[in-house]
Amino acid sequence: MTQTSQISIGASKIGLGCPVYIVAELSANHHQDFQEAVRLVHAAKEAGANAVKLQTYTADTITIPSDREPFRVGGGTLWDGATLYELYSRAYTPWDWQPRLKSIANELGMDLFSTPFDLSSIEFLEEMGVPAHKVASFELVDIPLLRALAKTGKPLIISTGMASVEEIEEALSAVGGWNSEVVLLKCTSAYPALPDEMNLRTIPEMQVRFGLPVGLSDHTRGLAVPVAAVTLGACLIEKHLTLSRSAEGPDSAFSLEPSEFKQMVETVRETERALGGVRYGPSERETVSRAFRRSLFVVRDIKRGEPFTAENVRSIRPGHGLHTRYLPEILASLAARDIERGTPVSWDLVNKQCG
Repeated sequence: MTQTSQISIGASKIGLGCPVYIVAELSANHHQDFQEAVRLVHAAKEAGANAVKLQTYTADTITIPSDREPFRVGGGTLWDGATLYELYSRAYTPWDWQPRLKSIANELGMDLFSTPFDLSSIEFLEEMGVPAHKVASFELVDIPLLRALAKTGKPLIISTGMASVEEIEEALSAVGGWNSEVVLLKCTSAYPALPDEMNLRTIPEMQVRFGLPVGLSDHTRGLAVPVAAVTLGACLIEKHLTLSRSAEGPDSAFSLEPSEFKQMVETVRETERALGGVRYGPSERETVSRAFRRSLFVVRDIKRGEPFTAENVRSIRPGHGLHTRYLPEILASLAARDIERGTPVSWDLVNKQCG
């Protein structure tokens, strides 16, 4: 795979030196109500998201109806007790909504793309004209699916929750022959995820190891984790959006409400500005503060010919006198004229002693 520091989705460049690309994941937070899905798209825009992401599957394309133990959710998740088929029947986004939601998002100036889970959903999304495809963490090991996605030629955003280095390498090898536009997402596939589980220092290591842009797919409940990820170089943040966590749904517990999502976006943008670049010396607004540095001043009246001493010359604020480095030389000299207390020391006030 050709390594790259940037990719393009729609009009946005994503990667090193680019503004963080922020994706609002709708997932199941529409509660099977198209108008609620529309309100979510508008809420994403108002919150400052660059893109809206959907999930494109049906219960039948992602699993089979079965009550057998392997198909029952367990392990302390939010969905324990349900079968996979029941869960996905509640959570899926109707396919006939998706072109309409894309048109609304595009009219609002946002990208819209989705996570496909099988060949039929890839074909559907290609007909929709999505600008990119997302690979869910659980599908990173589906090599045939990855190859089919790569052959679309669209940028791929690949979540890496649960994945070992070897599994990520295998996934990248699977897409590498057809597609070099890839963003990897650091992800913890727990719902909700705890900050202690995030290991965000993996982000810069992934950038070096894989030579690709790296972002974050975040399932924590707060705002601190995505902001911290940006300080470590995350170029893309994906976060679930809901109109209200009080409306029960498969994803509501780890989703942000619109005001919280907006606060996250604003904090990310402020963090980007604060990170800036590598720079020494005063900024433009610091220049005026240079006057408050320390420098050499006469602090007692001195007569012409009198020596400068530690009692009549000191390093104090403001910074209008000679640099403090010259204090030993000044203390070895005589006053060239009468000097009033509060005068900044300058070379024209100094007669150097001989011998």
